[in-house]
Amino acid sequence: MTIQVLIVEDDPMVAKFNRHYLEQIQGFEFAGWAASGDEAVQMLEELAVDLILLDFHMPRTSGLQLLSALREQGSMVDIIVISAASDNSSIRKALQLGAVDYLIKPFEFSRFQAALSAYREDYALMKHKENLSQEQLDKLLRHSLGTEEDKSGTLPKGLTEGTLESIWSIIHKLEQPVFSTEDITAAAPISRISVRKYLAFLTETGVLEMEISYGAVGRPVYMYTVAAEGQGIIAKYI
Repeated sequence: MTIQVLIVEDDPMVAKFNRHYLEQIQGFEFAGWAASGDEAVQMLEELAVDLILLDFHMPRTSGLQLLSALREQGSMVDIIVISAASDNSSIRKALQLGAVDYLIKPFEFSRFQAALSAYREDYALMKHKENLSQEQLDKLLRHSLGTEEDKSGTLPKGLTEGTLESIWSIIHKLEQPVFSTEDITAAAPISRISVRKYLAFLTETGVLEMEISYGAVGRPVYMYTVAAEGQGIIAKYI
């Protein structure tokens, strides 16, 4: 299952960053970039798109106008709004027109990842289930309202509590507040691949915040910090 994503954003640099973020999350594929609402309409006639990452402020046809037009046409393509507009009116209109999430610029990668991960779960459920149980429907609604909480403390398959606890202990022992994957692997007999899996999990659950920086050769370096609420979240798992 691969979710095809169209990015609608007039700023090419922002579109590039959104694409880069998107490609870090499993299950999604970049289908194309439209720099305006009019261009998006043309591309949607040619591409099979499941999800649109939509900016509101664009020349000629705004993101809100595009979303409204798509719904008038009966299009059921899913929309995640990514916009600097934080006023109640814009947010309310987007939600009324069926946007599945709304990210206010600037946003952290962890928030972007959480939005895409929740959407991926909902997409898989709706794609493969003709009928939903009340529990499944409640989960969908909690995602839609942004109130989903993982209170089970259950780790994903392939992760263990012991290794997670070791990595969390190393993070606390590091002298610097900002650290990389290499900082963890240098302090523990754990493979780099394994460390990256655990850091990805900690980022997705909100324990860590991640930023991407670029070195002299242009390669992305992922730097992490412990989120303000990180200690409370990690307590569910170790």
